[in-house]
Amino acid sequence: MAEGAPAGHGGTGGLNLHPLSQFEITPLIPIQVGDLNISYTNSSLWMTIAVVIVFALMALPTRGRALVPGRMQSVAEILYETTANMLRESAGREGRQYFPFIFALFSFLLVGNLQGMIPGSFTFTSHLVVTFALALVVWGGTTVIGFARHGAGFLKFFLPPGAPTWAAPLLVLTELISYLSRPVSLALRLFANMLVGHTLLKTLGGFVFVLGVAGVVPLAVNVAITALEFLVAVLQAYIFAILSCIYLNDALHMH
Repeated sequence: MAEGAPAGHGGTGGLNLHPLSQFEITPLIPIQVGDLNISYTNSSLWMTIAVVIVFALMALPTRGRALVPGRMQSVAEILYETTANMLRESAGREGRQYFPFIFALFSFLLVGNLQGMIPGSFTFTSHLVVTFALALVVWGGTTVIGFARHGAGFLKFFLPPGAPTWAAPLLVLTELISYLSRPVSLALRLFANMLVGHTLLKTLGGFVFVLGVAGVVPLAVNVAITALEFLVAVLQAYIFAILSCIYLNDALHMH
């Protein structure tokens, strides 16, 4: 590093090329309550923006309820139909009452993932604390639904029907570990895909900047990966939502 160059910038004229710098949490409105830091951060800001976008997408284009929908209304209807089909196929007719939650979850994650592709934005789904909190809500909610619907009979979920008695302790333990690991696997899947994808994009982008004219190859790769990341953003939101529907189906039907 040249003498006098700011640490962490690599002497690139003040441009921070570190691939992990994009994930830094920055307080925008510092709020301290005793020892508890509840500051409004850049992550909070982009989550708020995601909520506003989802609300605007659903509320504004559908006010007129046109017979021939415009572009925005078509997007809203596609999102609605996708969620409805997902819930119907995964949880059956009895899952319809939980449509508002699944729709809100899917829309929030989809918009959050996609807005993270905007240069200068913040991908809040690349933070494990966010994805784990959402996964914990899904897991806790479906567990409560299971016990509310079946009572203590929901415990039969951990022992497959027709299993031999001698294997019951091992099977129950295996099923219990699998069940308890659901929020972890659900959170890690989304978090890891967003983190790795955006880190790779920033790393290749740094090569383009440093190599100059010779950076045409990493630039071409970066364009291809960017297109792939848009697909991953949509796919990971869908996977999170459909797994939530499957967990809901387990709670409702115990299979």
